[in-house]
Parts: sequence; C-alpha cells; structure tokens
Amino acid sequence: MTRTRTTRLRRPLLAGTTAVAAMAVTAGLVAATAEPAKAATGPKLSLIAATNSLTLTSWKEDPGVYLDLGTYLTAEGRPLELKVTRTSYKDPVTITQTVYEGGKTKAKTLPKGTVKDFSGLPGFAEVTVTDKAGKKVLSRTEDFCPNNASGRVRPDAPATSKYPESCPTNPFTLGSVWGVEKGWAANTYAGSYTEPATLAPGTYTAKVSVAKKYRDLFGIANKPATVKVTVVERSYEDDEGAAGAPAARSAMAGEHAGHATAQQAPAAHAGHGPGHAPTPAEAAAPATSGAGPSYNVGHGPLKAAPPALPWALKKKQAARSMPVGDKGGQTDGSRKAPALQPLAKRPAGKPSVPDVPKPDLRSLPAYGIVVTDGERDIPGKDYLAFSANVWNAGPAQLVVDGFRSPGKAKMDAYQYFYDAKGKQVGYTPTGTMEWDPRPGHVHWHFTDFASYRLLKADKKEAVRSGKEAFCLANTDAIDYTVKNANWHPYNTDLATACGEENSISVREVLDVGSGDTYSQDLPGQSFDITDVPNGTYYIQVLANPEKRLKETSVDNNSALRKIVLGGKPDARTVTVPAHDLVNEN
Repeated sequence: MTRTRTTRLRRPLLAGTTAVAAMAVTAGLVAATAEPAKAATGPKLSLIAATNSLTLTSWKEDPGVYLDLGTYLTAEGRPLELKVTRTSYKDPVTITQTVYEGGKTKAKTLPKGTVKDFSGLPGFAEVTVTDKAGKKVLSRTEDFCPNNASGRVRPDAPATSKYPESCPTNPFTLGSVWGVEKGWAANTYAGSYTEPATLAPGTYTAKVSVAKKYRDLFGIANKPATVKVTVVERSYEDDEGAAGAPAARSAMAGEHAGHATAQQAPAAHAGHGPGHAPTPAEAAAPATSGAGPSYNVGHGPLKAAPPALPWALKKKQAARSMPVGDKGGQTDGSRKAPALQPLAKRPAGKPSVPDVPKPDLRSLPAYGIVVTDGERDIPGKDYLAFSANVWNAGPAQLVVDGFRSPGKAKMDAYQYFYDAKGKQVGYTPTGTMEWDPRPGHVHWHFTDFASYRLLKADKKEAVRSGKEAFCLANTDAIDYTVKNANWHPYNTDLATACGEENSISVREVLDVGSGDTYSQDLPGQSFDITDVPNGTYYIQVLANPEKRLKETSVDNNSALRKIVLGGKPDARTVTVPAHDLVNEN
C-alpha cells in the first residue's frame, strides 16, 4: 500500500438501504398465500414492483441516474430468514436458511459460494434498460440485502419486523442475520453500492428479474418486474424548489430516507469532532450517499442511504434545518426501539458483583489503516491512522451509568448487573465519566474503555494513542448470532447516547452482538510514526485495559493487526497484510 494522503479515513458503508414511502400495493399485486395443511418448509417469495412507472432525476451538478426502481422481494407464509457466519477469520463465510419441518425450525445449509461476505446476496437482481426504440442501453446485476428498507404489504402482516435493518460490512464481522418478515417486502435496490447509470433525458423500459440460481434456490417464480422510467435533468442551483424536489423524486424516496438519515445526529450531537467528525467537504461517505455533515460522526462506519440527494443539496437542507428522514432511533418509519434510561439517582446499598450473566468485551483487529499528515498537513510529521472496534459477545449487555455530584466536573460511573429476567440485582463502581466541551464532541465520555498501542515486532510498546475515553454506541453489528444478541439496539449513534452538559446522569450501553467503532485519525489519537523506524509492527486494540469492567472473560480483550512501515520521512508508507482470510484492501 502506498502512502495515502486523505482528509478522512474511508469508513465502510453498511448495506445500501433505500427509503420506503407508502407503497400502493393492491390485492392484485400481492396476495396472501394460505398455508397448506402441513407446515411449509420455507416462505413463498415473489418479486413485485410498487409502481408501473416512475420519474428519476439526473442532476447537472451530480450527473448520473440511480436506478431505484421500486422493486421488492415479498415473503408470504413464512419469513425468509438467513444466517451468515464464519467460525473464525481463517474460515470462509457460510450461509444457512431457517426452514420449518413439523412445526419446528431447522437450519438448511445453502451451497458453498452462495455468499462471499456479509453485505448481501451477490448478483441477486438482474436489471436491463431499453430505450424508446427498444435498444438495450444498460445491463447489470445488483446485490441484495434482505434487511434493506422494508415495509408491510398487507394490513394483517406483523406490525414490526424482527430482523435487523441493514447488512454489515465491517471487514471483521463474524455473524449476521438477514430476513424478510412474512407479509413484508424488502427493496432489491443496492443503494450507494451501485454506480449511477448514464441515461440521457427521455423514456425507458426497465426490467428487473431474480437471477436463476436464486430462483432455483428459493423457489421464486420467473416473473420479471417491468417499470416505465422517465429520466429528467434538473439543476438545483436554477430551481428554487429543488431543496424539496429530490426528496420526493419518486414514490420510493421521500420521508423515509433509509438508514443514513434515519439516525442522523442533530447539531447538538455533532459527534467526536476532531479525529472523528467528517466535515461536509471531507465526508467519508460517497458524495451522493445521503450522509449529512453531522451524521453518525465520531463513530464509523457511515451507513448507506438512497443517493437521491446530491451532497451540495444536503448541505443546503442542513443549513435550513430541514430534516430529511426519520429521527434518531428510527429506521424505516414503522418501528422505534425503546430508549434505555439512566436511573434518576445514585444507587443505594452495598455494591456487589452477583453471579449473573455478564458482558464479554472483545477487540477486533484494526482496519482502515493509512498514513496521514495529521489532517492539517503538519510539516515533517507522519501519522498512522486506523479504525478500531470493541464489541460485546454477551450474553449480557454492558450497562454503565454515570452520576454527577452538584458542582463536580466528573461523574462517578457504575456498572449494573441483571438476572435472566432483566431485574437489576447488583452494581459496582467502575471509574468515571468526563465532559468533553470541544467542538464536535460536546458529550460525556466513559474513561478506560479501550486503549490503542503500536507494538514493535517483539510485541513491546512503541507508541500509545492518547484516546482512552469513549461515548459508547452500537455502531456495528458484529455477530447477531450469539446468545441474546439484540437485533434492534437503541443507541446506534450520538443522538441516542452520551448526554448533555447539564445532565445529572448518563447511561451508556453496548448491546450484545454489537460493537463500537472509533477512527483514530488526528494527532494524539493516531500514532505519531515520524521517528518510528521502518519495519514490522502490530496495532493492538485492547478492551477494558484497567480491568475495571466485570466481564465473562478478559482473555479475549486484545487483538493485533500486523503492518509494515516503509518509505521516507514525510512520505511514509504502510503495507497491511491480510489477516487470515480478511483482506479489506
């Protein structure tokens, strides 16, 4: 890897999810399938189109048409449920389908090579576009994440979907659950993972079909969906009403802006600022991903979104305080997880650590590793920037409450313990929380959650990161197949955690199955390698370094990632070998 001079680390996007507006799906479009006398072995899946025609916009300032055609995969009779796992990073990713025999669930192993990673089913949808004269102008395939933005297609369907809202793309994900709830439909559009199509203004016919191998695998009828498409070209600079126009460009991209804006942090929660928060001009997400200037800042990775809104337009909307999409804690507009509220006062009674399930903090190897100049082009300085994740393998949540004495600058932090029924049965002191007033932070940090060190080839410390205080949030789904994994964690961004300056108490939670990614890309947080000799090193991510938090085990708190430093002063390079089968470069 050659030296990379970037203003921000490239954080991976979660699965491209698109918005679901009110779908006018008639009884003739989707019909509920009565279950046979014997239990079905799987769901009945169908490809449908929410509309026969739609208009797509190509913006002069952001040319290209994103083919969100409003096609959906529906599940009837039973939900489509898939579990994607790997035993270790030395093992390939495998996938099983949950089927039903005699009223009981059974895992059916799908063929090897069905999936390559955790981002979705590769090449699921086949898309062709022909012009007015019948000439084929586009042919492509798109991957499908069953957890894409979804909604009910009939009124008697379950009120909420039990499945997660996205497919993870953290390179060190271990397990994921994908699903389309029965009576629901998931958008087949791959979002910002696809390139825009070059289509001149005019009328077209788009045909979307499911690839044959998936039709055979899941028993999907060969019934392609056809949509008439009108492409119009517009300029938001010349159009006074453009600020709202793109958001309503079609039936599929309106108030429910998928996952990117679904949890967009308000200005008061502008993230971790220096070292974490992407500025509008330095956004880690693609320019049309829908990720706003304050979205999920401080925690990577950014989540994908419908690319309907050009970046410049998003800046205009942010300036006008025009919210796009659902508020924090909400995804497709139909469900919102309950908030985790801190206790109103300090715990009473004697501290104790009862014999009940506890969290298990585990570190992932570092990734997104680049050499930078400290984000401000500091002459003669070289820094090693990286992303790091600590996750909770369970079987219990990590729950930490902070309590503030009047006039005190810090909060006293306590870890709480719960029995199998969710009843609080104990607590113990576990350090402090401190208020960070710096622009871009402006929230409470829990201290001593993790530490980062650059180790020499002999595993002795060479450089230590100054980052040791954290606002915990469930940014990444690392393994949703572990016991008690929560597929719908609440505090997934800074809008749902970390508190205010006048808070008397704060609750920070790391849910089972989820991890918290931080990107270290500023001096004091990244490693200063200016005077570090070339050679082999290891980035160590260490969870619970002072062992103050009570865990199931502390033997898995450290993870190492091998790197090789090279180059010359002020032009250093870093080579990142694959970690077993994981190679995100």
